[in-house]
Amino acid sequence: MTAAYDPSRLDASLFDPARIDAETRAINAAIIERVNAVPDQWSMSAAEVRAARAAGLGAFPAPVLSPRARTIEIDGPAGKVPLRVFEPRDGEGAAVTPRGAFLHIHGGGWTFGTADGQDARLERLADRLGLVVISVEYRLAPENPYPAGPDDCEAAALWLVREGALHFGVGKLFIGGESGGAHLALVTMLRLRDRHDLLPFSAAVLTAGCYDLALTPSVRLWNGGKLVLDTRDIEKFVENFIGHADPRPADISPLNADLTGLPPAHIAVGTRDPLVDDTLFLHARWIAAGNRADLAVWPGGAHVFIAFGGRLAEEALSRAEAFVGGFL
Repeated sequence: MTAAYDPSRLDASLFDPARIDAETRAINAAIIERVNAVPDQWSMSAAEVRAARAAGLGAFPAPVLSPRARTIEIDGPAGKVPLRVFEPRDGEGAAVTPRGAFLHIHGGGWTFGTADGQDARLERLADRLGLVVISVEYRLAPENPYPAGPDDCEAAALWLVREGALHFGVGKLFIGGESGGAHLALVTMLRLRDRHDLLPFSAAVLTAGCYDLALTPSVRLWNGGKLVLDTRDIEKFVENFIGHADPRPADISPLNADLTGLPPAHIAVGTRDPLVDDTLFLHARWIAAGNRADLAVWPGGAHVFIAFGGRLAEEALSRAEAFVGGFL
């Protein structure tokens, strides 16, 4: 295996550039080339960047939409919240009885990203684990700044707990996301605990999240160039999301929250991600709060490297799936 998973032993050699394999280096080089081939995203409007991302311009490949996915709408705090739903199938494409439901929250710095931007990964999760996977189309900043996105994710989670579980015929619930989506997944768990006295999730998967919007040292001191994102990007995303508000409250920076009573979590990041400290710090606080945490640190992995394919992405996805599968 590429990464060390023993949470009691974080091997310093994981951060040694010599541990980065040739395929991962090539993927990272291709990402940099793609980023450099397009205009600076902050020279464009958010709508223009979203259109470019949908066309596959920039770091991430163009999304490939699944013909299997369907959209339902639930009531939210400011209108309807669309949910993109994937129901599990077997190897021959036949529907199977779901074993649980996974609430997915997409990334994109609270500014970009869509519920249909990672269909292949969500289909895979549904089919490999027999889960209904539901991805939230929450409102985006800067048009809809904090607390719009968190409010929509909270509404989706409450719907799943109160109505969706019965609707899909499932008992076990899971939650997770990537980047800004990992942040929102954690905020959602905290809101359900603190506002509704609910601890409904059997486990969580938190990938490459930003948990301290005051910025951790690895973000502020990043000197690795723009490999998907850099310090300026993260600063701009935070500005879009909260403006000039205080970033320290736990509903904004969940690293500052009381994490007591939260479910077991798989917490993952690549070593070539500016947000690496966010994951390392969150893992330590998760354990200190008395919760179970499974830490995966992947040598050479860029920000949300699971989106770019290759052996490292395959190992990371399989590890996360195995973690969730242990609770079914």
